[in-house]
Amino acid sequence: MKTYSEESIQSQLKELKEWQFSNNGIEKKFKFIDFTQALGFIVQVGVMAEKRNHHPELFNVYNKVTIRLTTHDANGVTDKDIDLAKAIEQIQ
Repeated sequence: MKTYSEESIQSQLKELKEWQFSNNGIEKKFKFIDFTQALGFIVQVGVMAEKRNHHPELFNVYNKVTIRLTTHDANGVTDKDIDLAKAIEQIQ
């Protein structure tokens, strides 16, 4: 499975609003009105990820959610991460 380098992923990140490359992964912070909306978003991401058999790292504090995508068995960002990030963008 091909991984993206920090340089090669930049063109992909242009299509993904506010996603950042960091430590062999891509991350984005989301902010919602309250915990209920944040949790609903997490559930939607979880269902989507399960269907793709590709699971993100999810961090939640009240109305804030941070998502980190990396392909652990490839030790970096792959097309799986880009595809899931694009799908997550469609939720909002």
